[in-house]
Amino acid sequence: FSFSKLRISKSELLQTQFVTSSDDVSPVVNRSRSSTLIRRSVGNLSEVEKLEFGLVRARVAIRHAMKLNVSDSVDKDAPSGAVYRNPGAFYQSYLEMEKRFKVYVYEEGNRPIVHGGPCKDIYTSEGRFIHEMELRNTRFTTKDARRAHVHFMPFSVSMMVQFMYQPNSMDKSSLLQFVSDYVRVISTKYPFWNRTQGADHFMLSCHDWGPEASAGNTLLYNNSIRVLCNANTSEGFNPRKDVTLPEIYLYDGNMSPDLISIPSDDVPRPHLGFFAGGLHGPIRPILFQHWKNRDPDLRVYEYLPKDMNYYSIMLKSKFCLCPSGYEVASPRIVEAIYAECVPVVISEHYVLPFSDVLKWETFSVQVKVSDIPNLKQILKAIPEEEYMMLKDGGKAVKRHFVLNQPPKRFDVFHMILHSIWLRRLNIQIW
Repeated sequence: FSFSKLRISKSELLQTQFVTSSDDVSPVVNRSRSSTLIRRSVGNLSEVEKLEFGLVRARVAIRHAMKLNVSDSVDKDAPSGAVYRNPGAFYQSYLEMEKRFKVYVYEEGNRPIVHGGPCKDIYTSEGRFIHEMELRNTRFTTKDARRAHVHFMPFSVSMMVQFMYQPNSMDKSSLLQFVSDYVRVISTKYPFWNRTQGADHFMLSCHDWGPEASAGNTLLYNNSIRVLCNANTSEGFNPRKDVTLPEIYLYDGNMSPDLISIPSDDVPRPHLGFFAGGLHGPIRPILFQHWKNRDPDLRVYEYLPKDMNYYSIMLKSKFCLCPSGYEVASPRIVEAIYAECVPVVISEHYVLPFSDVLKWETFSVQVKVSDIPNLKQILKAIPEEEYMMLKDGGKAVKRHFVLNQPPKRFDVFHMILHSIWLRRLNIQIW
């Protein structure tokens, strides 16, 4: 999604739909009904038309803010600085979301597969999002499905794997069947799925098998908004409609105390780079081949020695290596941001979280797999001034990756919602 290419004319106010990708935004206009709707008062519109009229007004407001490219608000939370693609447009979009956006959470299904999820360990972001939406005290939920912009299917792929999957069988048919049955139930009971062929519905999963489970229904896979940690474009992830879910590893559900109080900038970070993790996936073997236990500047371990503390070394490192494992996502990216250690993303086909609004090049380094042999040379070549700018950028975006209880403005819960909101702006259902 690129705010800088957003275009809308006044004459197209009531009939504008945006087709977006990371590289292109272009208006697609249905003029056949414009004159009819212009003559009708808002009060005479149907519930669906009211929703769409509100979205049109939101698009126009965002377009206006986009031209300014800055946020001049006195709001202390307002985004500003080089880490944002267009802080003014992002801020206006966020305000429009706060003002308008409503989510209906389907009540169908029983625990533990539906209405809950893991709120700690590697799938923290999945369970915590479902939990917050299920509380129903969020300003964004509605019990009237007719007034919802999107409809949330709160099943947990992580819980499916835990309770339905036969270990070591690699047979995922039970997951696909559950998703198929769930969509059949809601599409039979409610009119909303069939009205849009699932386009205004979303699912959310941090499990590696989330994309495969979504294939249980073809329309869900191809049309719906899939919020996934495994955001791999080579495996069907479509950034025009799908959303990257940050992978956040909270061992006991809370941020490690070691990451709450970060040393100041004048405290030395003697290590150039650091990584510790298992040998799995196609990228890490290459990293270990060239750097495991080979250089005191690049501390690369498969298993961290027992006398070393993971977060302590991270806090003493300038750059934290974040290579993909079996799947593209890595919790080390968010851990690095927490530790104010510049993330070095080594991945292929991965769509980084919130890249609609965040300029990842201002707070991270992306290294091609083919450049792993030159990793030290690449990092050493980054001037100290540029390194400090990257570090400061990480500080600026940290709030967008923090899980708060209760959620706070612009934190990861709200950023996930904003990513869904942006996709919904591109769907016209009348």
